[in-house]
Amino acid sequence: MMLGIILVINPKNTSSKIAVYRDMKICFLKTIKYSEEELAACGSIPGQLEMRKEAILKELKDNDINVNKLKIVIARGGLIKPVKSGVYEVNDRMREDLLNGVMGMHATNLGGVIAADIAAMTNALAIIADPVVVDELDDVARISGHPLFERKSIFHALNQKVVARKYAKSMNMKYDDMNLLVVHAGGGGISVGAHKNGRVVDVNQAFDGDGPFSLERSGSLPVGDLVRLCFSGQKTEQEIMEMITAKGGLHAYLDTANISTIEKRISEGDEKAAFTMYAMAYQLAKEIGGMCTVLDGKPDVIILSGELFHNSEFTRQLSRKIEKIAPLAIYADENEVDALAINAIGVMKGEIEVLQYT
Repeated sequence: MMLGIILVINPKNTSSKIAVYRDMKICFLKTIKYSEEELAACGSIPGQLEMRKEAILKELKDNDINVNKLKIVIARGGLIKPVKSGVYEVNDRMREDLLNGVMGMHATNLGGVIAADIAAMTNALAIIADPVVVDELDDVARISGHPLFERKSIFHALNQKVVARKYAKSMNMKYDDMNLLVVHAGGGGISVGAHKNGRVVDVNQAFDGDGPFSLERSGSLPVGDLVRLCFSGQKTEQEIMEMITAKGGLHAYLDTANISTIEKRISEGDEKAAFTMYAMAYQLAKEIGGMCTVLDGKPDVIILSGELFHNSEFTRQLSRKIEKIAPLAIYADENEVDALAINAIGVMKGEIEVLQYT
């Protein structure tokens, strides 16, 4: 089936991963890395827009990929206003909210803007799919414990939705008819979502590090101790947020978030590394157990997705603690690039409606 060419853009903190799909098959994949000096010179995340866009266009040109032949440019969605699950065209309102950081500022905010700018060079359609702010929470899940705070839905919506639908299809069932517990554990945070009849009715707020600790995020810390640190004068607000969201978890305990390095240390007998990895599995198991109660303790399956599940020992330790709750399904290779491409192909085939952001 001849469908056309798709460009996928996934901006990360210090890199941008791009991929080109021709007639549903990947034909080009590249990670463009930026130095600390390049990023610092831009001054801010919105200031990185032109630098990142030009680097992507240069990579496409150097590899003889004609942007004029693109049909769809799809990017990982950033922090826009809360939306229902789906695929959205990048319109002027979305572009404004992405650049202004209406819900916060992250490198992914640049994805939709870059997609729109490249699509404007041709007749391509610029879209995002299931951004991190997909909000389907039950009202009770928003209650935090104090009226000054409301729990928010910010998580790996793109990855979770794709694997949930993929699993349902593999069972010849409809996603909307199932109760699924979905975990995504990638290079940054970990999110655990309760999917009830097609809606993520509860999920930990993974963006700020809520829930279990991960490679880089501290997870839910002892509140009193955190408050006292905030007022101790030892760290600035920016340093504390960095501690929680970028330099916590395994990074803080082991001075690295590189899973290959950690695995090597464990294989060489590093007991601290082995114990800390076990502690991460332990905390994740607790989060899964708690979230299962949202589904009345009866999920149809527990889906484990993301690169952490390439680690056989971590997966074994976690599985041993949760396998009696429900069957397990593992999608270790699921990543944002593939997930975005699946959505773009669905749009091309007319199977997925393109929604308007308001």
